Amino acid sequence: MAEGLTIGIDVGGTNLRFGVFRGNELVDSTRSEVDLREKCRQAPDPEGAAALVTTLLTEGITDLRRHHPDIARVGIAFPGFINDDGVLLQSPNIPQLLHFDLQTAIGASCQLPVLVENDANAAGYGEFWEERQEHPELQNLLYVGLGTGVGGGWIHQSRPWRGDHGSAMEIGHIIVVPGGRRCGCGNQGCLEQYASARGVQSSYVEMTGTAPDAMVIAQMAGDGHSEAASAFRMAGGYLGQVLAHILKVTDVAVVRIGGGMSAAWDRFAPDMLQRLDADMIPALRGNVKVKRGNDDDLAGMRGAALLADQELLHD
Repeated sequence: MAEGLTIGIDVGGTNLRFGVFRGNELVDSTRSEVDLREKCRQAPDPEGAAALVTTLLTEGITDLRRHHPDIARVGIAFPGFINDDGVLLQSPNIPQLLHFDLQTAIGASCQLPVLVENDANAAGYGEFWEERQEHPELQNLLYVGLGTGVGGGWIHQSRPWRGDHGSAMEIGHIIVVPGGRRCGCGNQGCLEQYASARGVQSSYVEMTGTAPDAMVIAQMAGDGHSEAASAFRMAGGYLGQVLAHILKVTDVAVVRIGGGMSAAWDRFAPDMLQRLDADMIPALRGNVKVKRGNDDDLAGMRGAALLADQELLHD
């Protein structure tokens, strides 16, 4: 296979981001605002939802290939439980997609080799690459993505840890409030329902009866609005609680927190770090660095592209 360029695609809850990479260097990018959850909800059946996703991703790939004909492979970061064959087993935020062979569908549509990876694993790998520029000895990193949902990725010995069924590190579905808010995964009280952008909005709705956007709530919190500040404090506290438990199991020294809601870092981080320190076992206190992720919005695209390079370039 010729080396060529690689497309990295980051599929978010409200947008699709396409990047063209030469190695780790971003050459070109496009972004489209698409509420994939809502579009799939309107599909007549699971097959229709799968066809819709295939069409949207293929159109973006095709557009970039017009400008970059030497594109040779595609990496896709997609939210959900994805097995080693690139089959989307389930996507809690897009429940219409079940057992969707996304990797084969896009490969057949575009006639290119394709790698599909869980979005948090891909973003975690992108953050791992960034961190490794300063610390080349780094082997392990824990990533948390705060966006429409809450995703988790564990880079273990320089590779994403997927688990046996493609559902490792789904930290957004750890239950923090037994019997709490209903989650798309089918359970109640998951972290995602409290620490994501939608979770913050839900907390604010419960307190006030109004539903502004999460970033508006963040601004209100900064302006001293008590209910807005409480919604973010709740998010931070639950996130710190979950991180403490995960670190007891994984013993990872570096944690990066990214995603769109990381822009509100100052609103939730103090409570997160306080709860993390309180719940951490003594052996780990002071030995874990928790950082805000990169601000350049490239982690998911870059991670997907780099993973595709590694797994597809020499096939």
